[in-house]
Parts: sequence; C-alpha cells; structure tokens
Amino acid sequence: MKKNLILAMFSMAMFTFSLSSCKKETKEDDTKEVATEQNEAKFDENDNKEDDSKFLVAAAETDLMEIEIGKLAQTKGTNQGVKDFGKMLIDDHTKSANVTKPLAEKMKVSLPMAITEKGKENYDKLNSEKQGKDFDQKFADMMVDGHQDAISKMEDASENANDPDIKAWAAGMLPTLRMHLEHAKALQQQVKK
Repeated sequence: MKKNLILAMFSMAMFTFSLSSCKKETKEDDTKEVATEQNEAKFDENDNKEDDSKFLVAAAETDLMEIEIGKLAQTKGTNQGVKDFGKMLIDDHTKSANVTKPLAEKMKVSLPMAITEKGKENYDKLNSEKQGKDFDQKFADMMVDGHQDAISKMEDASENANDPDIKAWAAGMLPTLRMHLEHAKALQQQVKK
C-alpha cells in the first residue's frame, strides 16, 4: 500500500512537472483583424461605438504602416525629396498615433500593434522589388493613392463619427493629410523626370 502511494505521488509529481515545463505559446502581435474582432465583441451591432472603433482601428493601422514606409523611404530613397517625405511621414504619423491611442482608451477600443498581412506584403514588395529610381517612383505613387484614400476616410469621420472627439480629431488631421497629398503629387512629378 505504501509502495502504491509513493508510486502515485511520484506519478502525480512527474505529471505536474511535465505540464509546467510545456512550452507556452507566445501571443501573436495584435493586428488590425484581431483588434477589429475584439472591438466587435465589445460593441453590439446597433451600438454607435462600433463604427467609431472601426475607424480608429483603420487609422491606427495606417499610422503604423506610414511610419514603417517612412523609415524605408529614408533608407532606400535615392531622391532627397523621397527621404524628406519619409521623415515627414514618421513625424506626422507618430503624432497622429499619440492622439489615436488616448481616444481609443477613452472608448475602450483595442488598437492593432502591428501592420496587417496585406500591409506587410506591400511593404515587402516595395522593399525587395524596387531599387533606385524605381523605388522613388513606386513610393511616390503609393503616397498619392494612400493619401487620397486617407483623406476620404477622414472627411467621412469628421462628418459622421458618433464621438465628438473623433470628429474633431479627424477634422484636425485633414490639413496635414492634404499637405501630404500635395507634397506626394509634387514628388511624383519630380521623380518621373
């Protein structure tokens, strides 16, 4: 009996040890999709906060992407205008992210912590396939297209967001985004020469 008890205790100890030594899976970085799913679980479909949360998630993901693209432009750009535009992206989208975070915290909205798979694909394509003047041209084209899209979304949020702070923030971002678009268009013409 004593032998069985010792054997049982030994087996239990080994089982406990084996469970505790199992490799714990690391948590994946939050992405736009994960943040969106978390927010959908928090808000009902009828809740006005859901649309605002989707906008904040998209804005945060855009900030993350623009910062990374800005860094890439500074290192791979051959045209000084491309390098300068990259620095401007980093500075302005870092400021934007610093405003987006408190807005999201106030609304209890989860934000992405990394760019999406599609964003990574676009980044990798620009990084690996483009060199020299080709990089500069592709970068300028991406900036024109991206800022036209961003302006459209900000205009919509500045008029239709339910939260007054989000409306005000979106309206306040429009002059910066319009300036980026004008610089991107000028850069696009400059690198085509």
